[in-house]
Amino acid sequence: MCGRYATTRSAADLSALFEAYDDTVGALAPDYNVAPTDPAPIVRMSQSAGGRVLTAARWGLVPPWAKDAKGAARMINARAETVASSSAYSSSFAKRRCLVPIDGWYEWVRRPDGRKQAYFMTPAHGSVLALAGIWAPWSDRLTYSVVTTAAIGDLALVHDRMPLLLPWQRWAAWLESEAEPEALLAAPSDEFLAELEIRPVGPAVGDVRNDGPDLVRRAPETVPLPARRMSRSN
Repeated sequence: MCGRYATTRSAADLSALFEAYDDTVGALAPDYNVAPTDPAPIVRMSQSAGGRVLTAARWGLVPPWAKDAKGAARMINARAETVASSSAYSSSFAKRRCLVPIDGWYEWVRRPDGRKQAYFMTPAHGSVLALAGIWAPWSDRLTYSVVTTAAIGDLALVHDRMPLLLPWQRWAAWLESEAEPEALLAAPSDEFLAELEIRPVGPAVGDVRNDGPDLVRRAPETVPLPARRMSRSN
């Protein structure tokens, strides 16, 4: 986790939701199947803009000191347990944190018989999700990673890791605070997680060439997960 997600809101909608200046200059389009190294929106602080900025960046952080971007696809996730101390991520965690706005993310559950079931984790009521992220400039682009943590609650039925989800009350602190890492990296509350839907979806999302709203539509579960508490819409 996290290896694929959807972000389909327009730049105008995202800039309004996050109270951020839109600096995407038409570089964004709805994407139901964001994959490593793809461009996607992030929200970051900008001294020149005097506040939050919505920017297009490439998924897969490339440290400023890297000689090339060959390792970007392996740098899409930064573990919360080591992000503050890792040589690749610590500078960004200290100075360049960002929010990654998404509709939801995908995970695959593999059964003992080899079958796989894709799931889409998304707010049951359709609100935006903000993932904790870090960013870095490299060459002529901005790059970013999603911070991940140990899965809790019903999300642990799908995968042992999950993105660090930030409710809106924590957005400002993540972007601007100099609080201790433990406070910034705290897991979301049970109440916040209870608003998520674990939605079974079809296998088409497994091919990065596929895109479109059909990818996030509910599909039959080949082998259902154990009973869970999270809300599930029809």
